[in-house]
Amino acid sequence: MTALRSLVESGEVETDVTLAALTTYKFGGPASWYANVGSAADLARVIEAAVTDGVPYLIVGRGSNLVVSDAGFDGLVVKLAADLAETELHDDGSVSAGAATPLPKLARAAAKAGRGGLEFLVAVPGSVGGAVRMNAGCHGSDTGEWLLSVDVYRPGHGVTQVGRSDLDMRYRYSSLPPGDIVLGARFRTEPRDPQDSEDIMREITAWRKEHQPGGTLNAGSVFKNPGETSAGWLIDSIGLKGFSIGGARVSSKHANFFEADADASAQDLFDLVAVVKSRVAAETGVTLEAEIQFAGQFERQDAAPSAAENGAAENGAGEEGVA
Repeated sequence: MTALRSLVESGEVETDVTLAALTTYKFGGPASWYANVGSAADLARVIEAAVTDGVPYLIVGRGSNLVVSDAGFDGLVVKLAADLAETELHDDGSVSAGAATPLPKLARAAAKAGRGGLEFLVAVPGSVGGAVRMNAGCHGSDTGEWLLSVDVYRPGHGVTQVGRSDLDMRYRYSSLPPGDIVLGARFRTEPRDPQDSEDIMREITAWRKEHQPGGTLNAGSVFKNPGETSAGWLIDSIGLKGFSIGGARVSSKHANFFEADADASAQDLFDLVAVVKSRVAAETGVTLEAEIQFAGQFERQDAAPSAAENGAAENGAGEEGVA
């Protein structure tokens, strides 16, 4: 009996679990193996079993930048929850949060306690783990600016703490190794009146409602902004607002948001990303880099994203990390 099969027998791991409900796009096929974990100990047990069996694994937080193939993910999918979604306020003014903590929750918890700086996170739909790995940000700030340290689980080595200075955090990037799994992070804050923080968050939320599509299936920004130019402006400049493939389309409100109809497929979205990237490169000379992550197998087209973007490589891709 394999290590994962043993965990299936004990009820800690399931098989053939559909993943669509775990992502903001709401499509995607089944995972060969699936576990919902709420503690570092549970995480270690299922990850080490996957490593022992040579099975790739995908860590999922809120699924806010993840596109899972219609064929699913042939490996272990781990959903973070429970104990990994707690926040803690420290006497030195810092705030700790588990990897599965929704970023708006972290922003509001800090603000309520009179600790400012993290208000921008109210506009980021992801979780702490994903924010650390990709250095998520908006409205003039990013995760790395406030990050102090990260607790990670490193397969074969256990839990270790990594300081912000060791992560080479840049625009939408950290040097956190692909196999490391974020368990939680600690952030610095600055004193601020709770009402002032509330006003800041209200302004950010209002801006988002005015400029970004709401009430649609999307995953936020599709491409990273190249240099000083915004990806949305480039896509709009070549007339691609409203452009669609199958049930996926470029938003008519913000060109760096790609929306999906209820009957859209993951392949539609994959193809749309590929074509938009190709057309922008051909007409502007700028090669866009995808911010959203693709996991599983996709039918590649001539202009398809690279293996690192589409998650079809040996180890796959995920919100919190790849391995």
